[in-house]
Order: sequence, then C-alpha cells, then structure tokens
Amino acid sequence: MYTGRITTLVALLLLLLRSAHGGWLHQDADIMGTRITVELFHEDPQLARRGVAAVLAEMRRIDAEMSPFIASAELARLNRSAAQAPFRTSEELFRLIQRSLDFSRLTEGAFDITFASVGFLYDYRKGVRPDDSRRQEAVTAIDYHNLVLDEGQQSIRFSKPGVRIDLGGIAKGYAVDRCIRILQDMGIDHALVTAGGDSRMIGDRWGRPWTIGVRDPRKADALVAVIPLQDVAVSTSGDYQRYFEEDGVRYHHIIDPQTGDSARELRSVTIIGPDATTTDALSTSVFVLGPEAGLALVDRLDGIDAILVDRHGKLHYSRDLQPAVDHGKGAGGSEGTP
Repeated sequence: MYTGRITTLVALLLLLLRSAHGGWLHQDADIMGTRITVELFHEDPQLARRGVAAVLAEMRRIDAEMSPFIASAELARLNRSAAQAPFRTSEELFRLIQRSLDFSRLTEGAFDITFASVGFLYDYRKGVRPDDSRRQEAVTAIDYHNLVLDEGQQSIRFSKPGVRIDLGGIAKGYAVDRCIRILQDMGIDHALVTAGGDSRMIGDRWGRPWTIGVRDPRKADALVAVIPLQDVAVSTSGDYQRYFEEDGVRYHHIIDPQTGDSARELRSVTIIGPDATTTDALSTSVFVLGPEAGLALVDRLDGIDAILVDRHGKLHYSRDLQPAVDHGKGAGGSEGTP
C-alpha cells in the first residue's frame, strides 16, 4: 500500500544519513521539550536556509502558545481559567481542540486530552507518581465531555473543577504539519520534519524513498522493521520515551483515561498516514486501546496503517502494511531511527 510514502516518530529511530551533497540542509534543535529535526533540499541555498529557519521559528511559536508548562502560553491560561468562566481562545487553539474531540469520539475516549487531570501528578524525571487514592480521585475529572465549546463565542469552559487539558498527544503532529505547509508554500518540495516521535516527509531523497526504521522498544540500537516510503506522516508512541520503574512496574507518559495509570498492553505503536496530526493522535489512541481493538480501529480507517509491538515483544501489523515491511536488522537504507 505504501510503496513510497512515510515518515518517522517516537518509537521509530530516525536514522538520517547526513548527506554531504550540496543543496541538502540538516539542522536539529531542542524545542517543545523534544528534538526537532529538519532536513530539506532546494537548488537555491538561500531559500533552503530560510526554510530551515522558518521551521524552527514555527515550532517555537506553537510551543509558546500550546505548552501547558509555560505560564504565559494560551493553553496554560485556559487551564487556569476555564473552570471558573468560559475562556475565549484563538481560532488556532479552538480548532485544534475541536479536532482533538473528533479523535475522542472516533476512539470512544481512548484519546482524551483531559488525561492531564491526572497526568500532571506524574513526574517521570523524578520518579514521582500519585498514590492510588489520589489517582482515583483525579480520574473523575478525565472525560472529554467535560469540555464545553461555544463555536459562536470561540470559547471553552470546563464543566467541573479539577479538569486540565494537555495537547501532548496531538500538538507535535500539528506543528509538523504546519511546518510542512510553510515549506511547500515557499516552493520546497523535498523535506523531512520531525518533532520527537512525529514526522512527515515530502518528495524523495536523491531519487530514492526515505527509509524508516522502527526501533526495538527494549534495545535502543536495534530495529524491528524497516520501511521505504515517501509523502506520508509517521508517529510512534512508546513506553520507553518518558518513564520510570518502581518495584518492577513501568510508569510512562501514555495514560489510559479510564484508569489514570499507564497503558501497558503495548510497548510501542507506529502509525502511518497522510498527515502528522492524525498519526500523532492515533498512535496514542491505539496504544491505549491495545493490540486487538487498536488494529481493528486502524483497519477501519482509509489510508492508515500500523506497526505494533505488544507487551511480550511480539510484532503486529495492520492488514495492508505487511507486504511493504522489511523485517529485522540488516535491511538498511538511506534513513533510519529517531
């Protein structure tokens, strides 16, 4: 199905071969709490440099408005105010929250940006988690129906106290899509933009597809699959990105909205699709749903495919992807792992 369409993400390793050929530019930066990568080609080197700068500027703009951790960000102000009164938002934030709710309905709540009502109680760097009673109390605020949107006023309010939202499951994909659109508007047709586990590529790379390596969730230097594709988006959600272990239990950032605890039926989910906003949201959704329900959802959606690694380390593929996948190591290519 994908003989030349794809991109890279969180549980994928992005093995970029950094070419010395003229016209190709590659730059990394730490923005949005993750590593941003842009690689692009244009015959005009000045335009290529402007393209790279435009991508990084757009990533910084979105981070400044959609981070729940930056006090001045619009999202942080929404979280502080919306339980008391409707909060009037920018059109951009309103539309992205609307799209988030579309995914909540599609996945019957597996994707839910109000997971942050519990998620803020975890600190993965310090190994901090809520005790069971605190978690169970906070879970009562997780429900996307607690978000009341007024289209006419372009406002959002929370219908109960304790509700918080976090766009971590969709904002990076959205940012990648915005950057790709900016590059296309500039006349750049060959590019890869990656934000952590979310990637999108346009065009080819020196006449060959981009090659994506899917990382082994338990071996950082090993791949479980390699896929050559182009003109597609890819997102990976994995339990190895932000986590800590306590008494043999892994606590990671992909929260099951039903329990407020980490989802544990899968180790990683890689979603392939037409845009990174979609693949970002679906990789989180499928991780929460688990292998059976997750693949059933993917197989119902046109233009979407998936590679799953379950909690035992077994690989699962969506119905249409298997012929395009090269298994195991030694299937190298021009690109690689994030």
